[in-house]
Amino acid sequence: MFDNGCFKAKRVNAKVISIGNITLGGSGKTPTTVYLSALLKNSGRKVGVLSRGYGRNTKGYKLISDGETIFQNVNDAGDEIYLVADECKVPAAVSERRASGAKKFLKDVDLEVIVLDDAYQHRWIHRDLDILIFEQNFLIKSGSIEQKLLPLGFLREQFSGVDRADIVLINRKFSEKKELPKKFQRMLQNKKVFHAYYDVNAIYDVKTHEKFNIMDFHGQKSLVVCGIARPKSFLRVLENHNIDATNKMIMPDHKEYTSKEIQKIRKQFYDTNAYSVLTTQKDAVKLTNYSLDMDDIDIYYLKIDLVIEKEDEFKSEVFKIFN
Repeated sequence: MFDNGCFKAKRVNAKVISIGNITLGGSGKTPTTVYLSALLKNSGRKVGVLSRGYGRNTKGYKLISDGETIFQNVNDAGDEIYLVADECKVPAAVSERRASGAKKFLKDVDLEVIVLDDAYQHRWIHRDLDILIFEQNFLIKSGSIEQKLLPLGFLREQFSGVDRADIVLINRKFSEKKELPKKFQRMLQNKKVFHAYYDVNAIYDVKTHEKFNIMDFHGQKSLVVCGIARPKSFLRVLENHNIDATNKMIMPDHKEYTSKEIQKIRKQFYDTNAYSVLTTQKDAVKLTNYSLDMDDIDIYYLKIDLVIEKEDEFKSEVFKIFN
C-alpha cells in the first residue's frame, strides 16, 4: 500500500534516520544505533533516539531520557533503548506509533535529528536516510531455510525490500570477512554497501562499572548468562579469548529477569564452582537491578564496539542529509 501510494509517510520537523533489518533480530541494530548516536552527538548535532521499546511493560509514548536524566526504569523503557540512553547520554523515547511519537518527542526535547531504532518496516514516518543491516552469516547461507519468509524462515519481508535502503551495512560481527553469494552481489550492486565488525572494548563490573581488559579473564571458567537474539557471536568471542564458555545459561531475547532467575544464576554459579558470571551489555542493564541479590558474586559484562570499514565514506553518506 505504501509502494502504490495508498498510504503516505508523515514528515516531522527534524531529520530522520532509520536503522533496521528485514530479518529477525540479531543483525546488530543496537550497536549501530549506539555508533550513529555517538557520531551525530560528537559532531554537534542535537540527536535523539526513538524506539518502539520492544519487551517493555508499558504502552504508548514515554520519554525515557532528556540526555541527562533517565526517567524510566529498564523494564518500563525496554532494554535496548535504556542501553542506548545510558551509554550515549542522548535523549531517548519510546512509542509504538513512530510518527505521533516523534512529534511528542520534539515537544519534549529540542532535536534536529531523530534516529529510529528498528523501524525499517514502520513506514508511517518519513525518513531522510534508511540504513538496512544484514548479518553476514545470514547472507552466506544462500538457499537455506532461514532465508524464507516467516514463519518458516527468518525474513520479515521479501528481499525486494532492500530497494528502499539508502545504505546497506553488512555486519560480520566477530567472523572473518567472506565473499557474498552472486545472488546478493547482484542485489546490492547499485547500493551504498559498507562492511562492519565488532571489536572488544573491555569487560566491566556490572555493579561497580570498573573496567577490565579481556586478557584478565583468559583461562577462566565462567558462568555465561546471555539473553540476546543470536548468542553464537558472543560465545565465540569468549572462546576466542580462551574463556571457558561451556557453563552457560541461554535465555530468550529481551529476557525480563526476576528473582527466580537470579536464584537460578546463583545456584549454578556455586554448583559449578565458576570464577565469575559473564554476560552481555544488554543483559547487564537489567541485571544491575539485582546488584544486592548478587553482592557475593563477581558479575561482569562484555562491551563491544561497532567498527565500520571505510568509515569516512560512511560518515559522508550520513551527513549528506544535512546539506
